[in-house]
Amino acid sequence: MQNIHLKLTPMLASTLLLGLSSFAHAMVPESMQVPEGNKVALETVGVGKITYECRDKPDAAGELAWVFAGPDAALNDSDGKQVGRYFGPPATWEATDGSKVTGTQLAVASGGDGNIPYQLVQANPAMGEGAMTGVTYIQRLDTQGGVAPAMTCDETNKGERQVVVYQADYIFWKAS
Repeated sequence: MQNIHLKLTPMLASTLLLGLSSFAHAMVPESMQVPEGNKVALETVGVGKITYECRDKPDAAGELAWVFAGPDAALNDSDGKQVGRYFGPPATWEATDGSKVTGTQLAVASGGDGNIPYQLVQANPAMGEGAMTGVTYIQRLDTQGGVAPAMTCDETNKGERQVVVYQADYIFWKAS
């Protein structure tokens, strides 16, 4: 049997990626859909870490749990070049040109076992002029990892921080 190797040109690879991206967007749960009248402005892959702290649950004083303390991730384009950063709190998406947005979470949906949830955020007006100017919505999709540690959180390790790795697609939308 012969091995057939395909060599993709950058243009063909981009076309395939865009086609797959469009297909992947069609598979997004309804609660994660961006309203009509918006178009994709920037697609990135966030690669980084999420910090959790063993502390009182926000909604149940006296009960300890691993509580989300904040993200720190590079936002990379399809070539792997860093085009921004995601950090917090508060959750902030910042382009390398210095423009940045925060937002309000509108919806979440399961990202599957062992993965942080998908998320739909309505962006606040951008701070600074640049790539984030005019961003209306941000989707977090195709999440991998990032869930709270499985280790015990009790009085013996209260205040301890644990860092977990994750990856997710961050899709930035602007009004069309």
